[in-house]
Amino acid sequence: MIMTNVNTVPGKKIVEHFGIVQGSTVRAKHVGRDFMASLKNLVGGELKGYTELLQDSRKEAMKRMEEQAALMGANAVVNIRFATSSVAQGAAELFAYGTAVRVE
Repeated sequence: MIMTNVNTVPGKKIVEHFGIVQGSTVRAKHVGRDFMASLKNLVGGELKGYTELLQDSRKEAMKRMEEQAALMGANAVVNIRFATSSVAQGAAELFAYGTAVRVE
């Protein structure tokens, strides 16, 4: 599956358009990560625990979007975007969406 954040796949022609596909995951904060993050806030620097959490969330959302596109018969997803939202105290959704297409 070709996955891209641009409107086309360079060197390929879009021959069929299937529509919007999406994948999401909701993740909660981890008490240990929160404690370490609060300490890091005092001295500054990267919050590696949260960086890993967001990377894992993006991978999971992308995987779910890819699976949805494959079920539609697509071989590519173009114009991929990400969004986040708070769904509960201490929990957030990471949402990936794009357009499922078939390219040749």
